[in-house]
Amino acid sequence: MTSPAVDPAPETRPAAPGPRTPAPGVPAPAPGHRITGAVWAALGIVYVVWGSTYLGIRIVVETLPPFLSGGARFLTAGLLLAAIVAWRQGPAALRVTRRELGSAALVGLLLILGGNGLVVLAETSIPSGLAALLVAAVPVWVVLLRTVFGDRPGPGAYGGVLLGFAGLGVLTVPGLSGEVKIGGVLLVLVAALLWATGSVSSARLTMPANPFTASAYEMLAGGLAALALGLLRGEHHGLDLGAVSGHSWAALAYLVVFGSLVAFTAYAWLLQTAPVSLAATYAYVNPVVAVLLGALVLDEALTWPILLGGAIVVGGVCLIVSTERRG
Repeated sequence: MTSPAVDPAPETRPAAPGPRTPAPGVPAPAPGHRITGAVWAALGIVYVVWGSTYLGIRIVVETLPPFLSGGARFLTAGLLLAAIVAWRQGPAALRVTRRELGSAALVGLLLILGGNGLVVLAETSIPSGLAALLVAAVPVWVVLLRTVFGDRPGPGAYGGVLLGFAGLGVLTVPGLSGEVKIGGVLLVLVAALLWATGSVSSARLTMPANPFTASAYEMLAGGLAALALGLLRGEHHGLDLGAVSGHSWAALAYLVVFGSLVAFTAYAWLLQTAPVSLAATYAYVNPVVAVLLGALVLDEALTWPILLGGAIVVGGVCLIVSTERRG
């Protein structure tokens, strides 16, 4: 899954993606910056790269275990990002308080181990396009969590929630009918809830001021936890790295470099340069890209529940994001 901090898969949160980057449904001031060609280029990167991470994950888990590969991905990306921050801004940029480090670690566990990790596990049994559409409902969960915390997003947002749940109901039909494993569908629904919890929590916790520093610590914490869980599950038993396909290695490298570093950097820059409402449109473009790539590259079937349910979910997310824009 993707998040601004960690990726869609998802690198979704924004990785997620990332730290202190608002997800759709999380209120944030939208600066009135001029929309330039560079902004559209960065937006295109976020649209395509984060949308493609679901395809990348599906190819990775063809011959690599889910949590070990996910842990390796984010641990590598976190180390690379920390090195880049230290190189560009000096080692002092990585200094954080114990409280900030704890907050970043908690968010990393929610986003990467819980959110992204469960999506990776689910994609061993369900199509990448279906996973992306189920994850697209993250803003729906965000609105509900905001309500629990005492916020009142407004009737438009709640209308989007109702649409979102209707779409999720349609998207679960393949699992209920036996076309795909219902366990995989449920895993993604839990992953989306954990991702939303991490997104909302990051806006309420004391996080590192530098979003890149925060994202590095999130990825390191989540990556280490995913590796530990993979070992506990025994994923290393019988693992023959020589038998891993070149496609899986290439997809893993793509997720590290493009999903977790390039796209996040583009998104973080967008948050400082473009209106947040524009940056947030990734939430309903990514699943469309994921579904198309899954169909074109992996020949995943475009069944009526996926097309109809996906359209309803995306419509609900559009309503939520447009409501936030007006707010």
